[in-house]
Amino acid sequence: MSMFFIIFFSLYAALHAYVFIKTWNAFKFGTSTGSVIAFAFLVCLFMPLLVRSLEHTGHEGIARVIGYAGYMWMCMIFIFFVISVSIDISRLCIIIFYSIAKINLPNTIHSSLVFFLVSAVASIAITAYGYHEARAVRTERIGIETSKLPPGINRLTIVQISDVHLGLINKDVPLRRVVDIIKSINPDIVVSTGDLVDGQINTLNGLSGLLKEVNPRYGKYAIMGNHEFYAGVRVSEDFTREAGFLMLRQRAITIKNIVNIVGVDDTDHWHRGRSVSDREVLEKVSRNIFTVFLKHRPVVEHDLLELFDLQLSGHTHGGQIYPFRYITQVSFPMVSGQYPVGDNTLVYVSRGTGTWGPPIRFLTPPEITVFEIMRK
Repeated sequence: MSMFFIIFFSLYAALHAYVFIKTWNAFKFGTSTGSVIAFAFLVCLFMPLLVRSLEHTGHEGIARVIGYAGYMWMCMIFIFFVISVSIDISRLCIIIFYSIAKINLPNTIHSSLVFFLVSAVASIAITAYGYHEARAVRTERIGIETSKLPPGINRLTIVQISDVHLGLINKDVPLRRVVDIIKSINPDIVVSTGDLVDGQINTLNGLSGLLKEVNPRYGKYAIMGNHEFYAGVRVSEDFTREAGFLMLRQRAITIKNIVNIVGVDDTDHWHRGRSVSDREVLEKVSRNIFTVFLKHRPVVEHDLLELFDLQLSGHTHGGQIYPFRYITQVSFPMVSGQYPVGDNTLVYVSRGTGTWGPPIRFLTPPEITVFEIMRK
């Protein structure tokens, strides 16, 4: 985790340096003004760390205010960078073309201020829209035919939520929206494929009660994502249990001979000391019964494909803020949506139901996924 933090913070600091240089080129301010702006950039840079410190000391109210400000800034500075770099590349192409064609360039092509303002206004507008999009939870419906449902069961409805990240930013209002949608679907089973909670969960009072309102016929099941480990195994398990979920940790369960639900812990490099392999867990259930495999990260072991019918994953958030999707896809080629990985095996990767960091989504709306398992 420390190496990830060092890399992330270094890149985030580089973003601030880039935007500061762009600001200086646009306004040509003096030393005193530049010092004030540089200090403001430093404050924004360290805001996420300040939020965590305030959470630890129990100052939830001020931590939430600073958290919103810091994470909104994080989103805006990333979008500004993407737009500004795109503009710079386009300007370079135009300059090269005009030079080859021996055509006089328009004066605006050299105006750093004009292009800075275009990038700034666009980043603010996209952030405002993204705040709205992050709250517009979509219901995605996937139909799956199988010959493995027992006699008398023609249809089974499973709802997947993933990466809700309940904590300082995502609290009762967005969770109430999610709960109401699930209740309107009236599924047979609800599963959470990790990161139900955020890294800090000392602000979750009352949220387990909201989740407990969801009472599907065959129960609710959850697995450990990486953020459950960040928050602490014991407190994460306690919250998940209080919310009415059965936590599956290297565990398989068969529900009334209708469906197998198999769950494993997140398999990132911080928590690899598991004594039971995925194969050992999957081999505990009958292959004649439809098997749902809950695995937080969308990583598939191809030698296990014959042991499950449907793998449900999350973790990627679908990139959350476009075009971050393409960066995410480097590590996780299956970034969102459904992926047939065998003759009768499907992997589905959720875009996530909540947000991590900035309460923003852009061109990657949050989702609640409904799987209709139907008799072939």
